Amino acid sequence: MAEAPEDAVDRLYGLPREEFVGERDALAKQLRADGSRDEAAAVKALPKPTVAAWAANQAVRSQKRAARELWKAGDQLSAAQEAVLAGKGSGAKLREASERERAAVETLVDAARGLLGASGGDLSEATIERVRETLHAGAIDADAREEVAAGRAVRERSPQGLFGADPFAAPAPRRPAKAEPEPEPEPQAKRKPATKAKAKPEGTPDAAADRKREREEAAERKREEAKARKREREEAVARERARKAAADRADRAQRAFEQAQERTGKAAERLEEAQAREREAAAALDAARSELDALQSG
Repeated sequence: MAEAPEDAVDRLYGLPREEFVGERDALAKQLRADGSRDEAAAVKALPKPTVAAWAANQAVRSQKRAARELWKAGDQLSAAQEAVLAGKGSGAKLREASERERAAVETLVDAARGLLGASGGDLSEATIERVRETLHAGAIDADAREEVAAGRAVRERSPQGLFGADPFAAPAPRRPAKAEPEPEPEPQAKRKPATKAKAKPEGTPDAAADRKREREEAAERKREEAKARKREREEAVARERARKAAADRADRAQRAFEQAQERTGKAAERLEEAQAREREAAAALDAARSELDALQSG
């Protein structure tokens, strides 16, 4: 199956989020009309980015220098983590690399916060945290780096590196222990019965807990996304109402201005008429005075 044109994909994921679907569908329709049915289908299948993914995309696109710093810091952090796990690194270098990467992430998070605010998007702490996690994932995970660095993330990402979101949450690497003679087996009578916890298959409780946590996190993301969509709709309705109210006020002000202009024009006309009558009366008075003077002198 053909892929969507690169330039089209790049343009779509650089658009304001509310324009994505309309522009995507219009492009797919145009490609279909041009006979590129496979490309049209590929474009039509492009998913709209989540709020957090969109904000991370725009931050990376608009803050290119900060993005380059994040990729460098992420590479340094990954190298420091691998060195520590191999027993060749130091905690100081790992901490330094982590602080550099964290600072680079926060620079882009601040940019994303500003972009969300300017677009009227969701500024909840949950959304900002998902933006932070997505940028952190792009810094240290090879799988996430490509789409995050290209500004084409379609959903929020979580770090999947060796140490996850916090490089200091991992245990320090163990040094090889010196070989010690194995203790002789105790007599059967002295052996303690295995506890119930040891009898369970290793990792089963953790795996179940992980699956439960993943389900809860997925459900929480869906709830947050639903809340975000609801807020977007409410904010769009509020903006439309405010726009209409402003338009109504502007119309009323325009009508009042036109009416005032009309009244001013009529008043000016009446003033001119009164001034003309005054001039006529003054001329008549002058004529009568002249006639009276002539009669008296004669």
